Amino acid sequence: MQSSFPSPALALVEAMQTAAAEDPARAVAFAGAPGANSHRAALEMLPDGLPLPCFSFEDAIDAVKAGRAGAAAIPVENSQHGRVADIHFLLPESGLHIVAEHFLRINHALMALGPGPFRVAYSHPQALGQSRKFLRERGIVPLSYADTAGAAAHVAESGDPTIAAIAPPEAAELYGLDIVEHDVEDASDNTTRFLLLANEALDPGVFVDETSVSTFVFEVKNIPAALYKALGGFATNGVNMTKLESYQSGASFSATMFYADIIGAPGEPAVDRALDELAFHCKELRMLGTYRQERVRG
Repeated sequence: MQSSFPSPALALVEAMQTAAAEDPARAVAFAGAPGANSHRAALEMLPDGLPLPCFSFEDAIDAVKAGRAGAAAIPVENSQHGRVADIHFLLPESGLHIVAEHFLRINHALMALGPGPFRVAYSHPQALGQSRKFLRERGIVPLSYADTAGAAAHVAESGDPTIAAIAPPEAAELYGLDIVEHDVEDASDNTTRFLLLANEALDPGVFVDETSVSTFVFEVKNIPAALYKALGGFATNGVNMTKLESYQSGASFSATMFYADIIGAPGEPAVDRALDELAFHCKELRMLGTYRQERVRG
């Protein structure tokens, strides 16, 4: 994993990996170089944790599965640019469970080795999409990079003053870049939802006096109106479904899986009735976790 990071990030990566290896139960894996938004999310979700940088989402998940980390902080959706990670494919097959959610306010900065003008700006595709108007107005060509902080390290490594990066402000300090402009995201309420994944699921019973979210994937039977019937139980039992997304399973394009969030936990009578009715109309139903609902911060 280390050789995939730009050289300015390697010393930081190695130091964090060494610290995490000494106490893996406290390690929180994240995708990206130190200074990425996922690094911030890991620290906010588990302030006493040891951040463990990984090159990709798959690497972060594998770190938890292999016991090198106790949890992984994975971004799943952004308020301006939609889905972030292909959590629908990664999570169900990983064997991991969702144990927490976190909403992170995203601030991007344009950073470089000089004041500009700039030919191009490197960043993660999500950050580029969230700053599309800013870049277009300045005639800066967006170029994709594996992560935001890694893009900053790449610009530092290049020594080229005509290229820039869009990354969290912390990355400029880490990699010796100058911030040319703050808050380059196009929306002032730019927010990303993160999920915390772990090997062991939380007991839904602990949320008796709290508002919880339950996440699951399912595939309905291939018969007319199966989805309509499967979802009817949530309406008749008064269970609020806050997310429903479809994705294809396999290359035949004949099997559609659905990814859903509901308010409530198994063990609550209304939720149990709704899930029983859903299961009756499904070929597959898999719970991915029940966890405390976090309110979006203003």
